[in-house]
Amino acid sequence: MSKSLKRVRQALEAAGLSAEIRETELARTAADAATAVGCEVDQIAKSIIFQGQESGRAVLFLTAGGNRVDAAKAAQVAGEPLGKADAALVRAQTGFAIGGVSPVGHLSPIRAWLDPRLAEFELIWAAAGTPHHVFPISPADLERITGAQPADFTS
Repeated sequence: MSKSLKRVRQALEAAGLSAEIRETELARTAADAATAVGCEVDQIAKSIIFQGQESGRAVLFLTAGGNRVDAAKAAQVAGEPLGKADAALVRAQTGFAIGGVSPVGHLSPIRAWLDPRLAEFELIWAAAGTPHHVFPISPADLERITGAQPADFTS
């Protein structure tokens, strides 16, 4: 089991949740993940990372699989201009590779926001630290364990 996957499992268990991590053939995109688990694409919680241009820190936007993050709205929510987070920053601050970034189990604390669309579902799915693993979670539990604030940041 990869270190990334172990961190996600430990984070879920530490939050009092069962770590029902599912291996999939491929879950690199929301559409792939939805097909793999048999759900709507909006039930996939995408982890979108930007870099704060003033803080230099990674910031996390958890969005429904069919939605796109609006960069201007996201910057307003974050309170600073945002830029693209390169693979090195994502790996260094979250511990995950792009394509498998989990909303939990990060190496460093991260500021996070949650797409309200995710709250419309009883169960959603998120990356578990690799492009081949996902886990189910309720939107309320995702908000609780990530500290993500609901906000309007999609187009």
